[in-house]
Amino acid sequence: MQGKMNIGIIGCGMISSTYFGASQNTDVLKIKSCADINMEAARSQADKYNCQAVSVDKLLADAEIELILNLTVPRAHAEVGLEVLKAGKHVYSEKPFAVDIESGEMLLRTAAKQGLRVGCAPDTFFGAGIQTARKIADENRIGKIIAGTAFMCGHGPENWHPNAPFYFDIGGGPMMDMGPYYITALVNILGPVKRVAGITAKAFDERIPTSGAFSGVHIPVHTSTHLAGVMEFVSGAVVTMIMSFDMWRHSLPCIELYGTTGSMQVPDPNNFGGPVRNSDSGGDWYDVPLAFPQNARMIGVIDMVRAIRSGREHRASGALAHHVLETMLAFDKSSQSGKYVQIQSAVERPAPLPIGLNEWEVES
Repeated sequence: MQGKMNIGIIGCGMISSTYFGASQNTDVLKIKSCADINMEAARSQADKYNCQAVSVDKLLADAEIELILNLTVPRAHAEVGLEVLKAGKHVYSEKPFAVDIESGEMLLRTAAKQGLRVGCAPDTFFGAGIQTARKIADENRIGKIIAGTAFMCGHGPENWHPNAPFYFDIGGGPMMDMGPYYITALVNILGPVKRVAGITAKAFDERIPTSGAFSGVHIPVHTSTHLAGVMEFVSGAVVTMIMSFDMWRHSLPCIELYGTTGSMQVPDPNNFGGPVRNSDSGGDWYDVPLAFPQNARMIGVIDMVRAIRSGREHRASGALAHHVLETMLAFDKSSQSGKYVQIQSAVERPAPLPIGLNEWEVES
């Protein structure tokens, strides 16, 4: 391992504090500079976390920075990612990877042409919960997984998030916001998706936030806010999914998987911990000890830095994120066409973490 990799951040909004804070738990990287179209936001984070606040152009031109975290709003992810790649730097983006297939493909082609890496959140599948679930599946402890359910239901973020409008814009909605966690976790456990059948809807033409600067403002809704459907995986597993911002209350599980010899409850893929619970051949549920450290956001960036240094594949890859993006978009596409949507992209499951690691470690 060479010395610390200098990285930069573009986008100093709410999520950036998580990355800034977590960067202090590793010795493989250093956040040198940050930038935002709102320079006041960049200065505030720079002062708090002891780095430089600079313009986007200056950050992109800095030869000492090898990788940039793209923490902009969803509609800007692809555009900013391309600028980073054209500047000769690796890029790790917040989810979603892009808001349309063409932009995602352009990112992958540009990275390949430039000999650079693209990474993307979520990295919650590095956590103890999803890694333990992956281990159970790999060890065939519930038999061949034939079916599953995945549910993320609520009434949207307008009552708590300070910047609610982008959640209801193109690139927002429950699928593009929360779907990456769920589908990434499922692909990590089950492998790639083969086809999707979906029906989608929008219950309200506008939302009225009750918090933040947009409190009381009527926000137009430009995206589906209730998406229901079925994903068939290449493995043969069939998973029923609902992603909704139109439910006030529910009692549905996050993820459950059903095998030929048992069942498994997979923890909330938006988090890194557990519990994981199994049921063998129709018996009662029981807790499965977590076999990995909990970890936290930034672990995917750490893995990417180590992979760049060692030459191996990084786990939270652009190829994985693009496959997830195509799967998410297929729900609306299927609903509009009334037909199954075949998923064209192919991806390998990311390598599981080795047993015996400490937090913030990704290699033995």
